[in-house]
Amino acid sequence: MSFIRENARWLATGLLLSLGSSFGQTYFIALFAGDIRATYGLSDGQWGGIYTIATLSSAALLILLGGKADTVRLSRLAVMVAAALAGAALLMAVGQSVWLLILTVFLLRFCGQGMMTHMKATAMARWFVATRGRAMAITNLGYPVGEALLPLLVIAVVASIGWRTTWGLTAAVIVVVLIPLLVLLLAQDRAPKGSDGGRGAPGLYGRHWTRGQVLRHPLFYAFIPFLLTPGFIGTVVFFHAVHVAEVKGWDLIELGPSYSTYAIASVTVGFLSGSLADRFGPVRLLPFALIPMALGMFLIGPAETPIGWAVALALVGVTQGVAATLGGTLMPTLFGTDHLGSVRAIATAIMVVSTAIGPGLTGWVIDLGVSYPEQGVAQGLWCLFVSAAMVPVMLWTVRLQNAERAPG
Repeated sequence: MSFIRENARWLATGLLLSLGSSFGQTYFIALFAGDIRATYGLSDGQWGGIYTIATLSSAALLILLGGKADTVRLSRLAVMVAAALAGAALLMAVGQSVWLLILTVFLLRFCGQGMMTHMKATAMARWFVATRGRAMAITNLGYPVGEALLPLLVIAVVASIGWRTTWGLTAAVIVVVLIPLLVLLLAQDRAPKGSDGGRGAPGLYGRHWTRGQVLRHPLFYAFIPFLLTPGFIGTVVFFHAVHVAEVKGWDLIELGPSYSTYAIASVTVGFLSGSLADRFGPVRLLPFALIPMALGMFLIGPAETPIGWAVALALVGVTQGVAATLGGTLMPTLFGTDHLGSVRAIATAIMVVSTAIGPGLTGWVIDLGVSYPEQGVAQGLWCLFVSAAMVPVMLWTVRLQNAERAPG
């Protein structure tokens, strides 16, 4: 508790950024999928294709602008991104053409899932060193809190005032609540805690890696399968929730409690993995992170009731809790913090690309006649394959870290 009291302002900032990212996350946008498809006359594959194009574009822009987290004060950058996010929500409320829909989804994904997540993880990694895993776990709470509360709230609000008006209300919440709180919390700056002389903590070989140095080292590419997988599967599970309800013959409202089971599992395991990452290092968790997600994907097809869906989502949430911690601690541990915004932009863009590919690819397969529950086995097998592949990657990385610490 003393850690939370001493760092309340900074942890609250991270929580607010992660919660604010909800408005551009797949699970939130997917709640409107049925209305969007009906309004614009889109099939599952067409809607997935639009989502893919918009999200891939947001990933490309993130690579170009992600380095701003190193050069622009967070107090300014966060407000600018939040304002753009509010504008995107307003566009969703009033837009009429498919082309404007593509632009709207692009802005929601770039500002919400992209920059909000990127700014949060970069700030926490830079502000905290010895307690980085704990700080990540606490500030990652914003994601499952949004996942637990917003779906039930949005479903009720849409039923009351309609889907477009709900997006207008979302824009108002960002302007009236989110932006003023960010301004208040970021009125004070902060230097890194637990580092020498206020400088960030170095990575491998005692240096702060630039983006170019990271991209020239094979270790970075060894992590890519792991970076891709949680985003891909975590996105399509929520993106196709409406489709799953239709295939299974369930009412959408029956799926509401499953978001809470997902959130509870993600929060619980997130705190545990944060402590483990601080104690043993994030690299040692890599081979185990995707196994619960694999089990969850195997369960989706056989699930006959919403309870089975809730259990599957809880298992997916376990992996997402670990992955969120690893996503915030792995890059600074290996590559240092002085150029973290630029370096993390690449890792975040890879994650965003995976969330872009998922809806388009799985939506296309649905249009071919293979429902999403039937696709679960293949995705579960992929998780097990990546888990096995991370064992030699972990051993390689640990060997590099031990060699660096060896005398002489």
